[in-house]
Amino acid sequence: MPPFEVPEGDPFGSHNLPYGVFSTSESTERRVGVRLGDHILDAGAAALALGSPYASLLARPTLNPLLAAGRTTWSDVRRALTAWVTVPAYREALEPLFHSLASVALHLPFEVADYVDFYASENHARNAGRIFRPDATEPLTPNWKHLPIGYHGRAGTVVVSGTDVVRPSGQRKAPSDPEPVFGPSTRLDIEAEVGFVVGTPSQQGKPVALGDFREHVFGLTLLNDWSARDIQAWEYVPLGPFLGKSFATSVSAWITPLEALEDARVAPPRRTHPLLPYLDDSTEEPAGYDLRISVAINGETVSEPPFSTMYWTAAQQLAHLTVNGASLRTGDLYGSGTVSGAEPGQRGSLLELTWNGRDPLELPDGKRTYLEDGDVVTLSAWAPGPGGSRVGLGEVSGRIVAG
Repeated sequence: MPPFEVPEGDPFGSHNLPYGVFSTSESTERRVGVRLGDHILDAGAAALALGSPYASLLARPTLNPLLAAGRTTWSDVRRALTAWVTVPAYREALEPLFHSLASVALHLPFEVADYVDFYASENHARNAGRIFRPDATEPLTPNWKHLPIGYHGRAGTVVVSGTDVVRPSGQRKAPSDPEPVFGPSTRLDIEAEVGFVVGTPSQQGKPVALGDFREHVFGLTLLNDWSARDIQAWEYVPLGPFLGKSFATSVSAWITPLEALEDARVAPPRRTHPLLPYLDDSTEEPAGYDLRISVAINGETVSEPPFSTMYWTAAQQLAHLTVNGASLRTGDLYGSGTVSGAEPGQRGSLLELTWNGRDPLELPDGKRTYLEDGDVVTLSAWAPGPGGSRVGLGEVSGRIVAG
């Protein structure tokens, strides 16, 4: 099918246009591309062919120059791309610049500057609290309803979808073990998340207000923050996650611009505690997103977490991240934290789905408490779009291999 003839209802139609970076079998040169259906348009080549002033941003091997250009430019470029793929007058010039997705290699679409992971789902936090502190009266920690809890991760191990994940090794010590041992993780888990990609930087010492979220965040991507639960359990007191989280974080090859998700914006859940002014979003525009996520292991769907249930929004996370004066850099990535709904089939981690191994999952190829070597985990998602359409988010997939 010609690239311009996208089937009706395709979640990657002209209403979406996510960005990626690709190379072809003829050249290892990396290029910015825009997805349309099952094809990718060489955006830089298109800009050059049409004499666009945006060629200097799009004819690059990474999205970072476009990310740094700011909200006005992002909107201008999106309008231009939409015209290029919808106006018949451009077809003759642009059709040779499309490539089928099956014929290209997709790469990490931007250079990650810093990586922060949050803990924003109340359902996930309550489940984790009940698992790890079963005798506690309240499963949430005292600070949870007052601030978005997070930690700094490792930017250098963020990898693109399709990259194998090597099973990490480290120290482990079960409560009944007399001494710690060293070896491969036996409780390797997933965390179904959404990642937000920062474009416009901020000045150190100047916090980013809630209302400025869309001036700094370019778009979002599906994210799997792999977790070695046994390594993490032994190491995390008192400073939090370290080696149990830093070995790999997988992201989709596609960054969906926020402008493609206007119809998916929703109000977050009702706040149960008064918020300090810098986090109080009661008078702000709705900052939640209605994203419908699916989690599959070896092709079998095991969970469908709804992102609309996230207690803390991405705008609040950004405000909290910078309230101490920390600066943003182009390419900063922050994860939402595990997305879990209220129902058992909506949990975004094996920790919750199997209740820390107590209730194994029944899969066609056998039972699972945690991931085995050879398992392939795939996250996919869609969001409501204009006129009843769907906006597809690029999937993120990874296969576990022995260390």
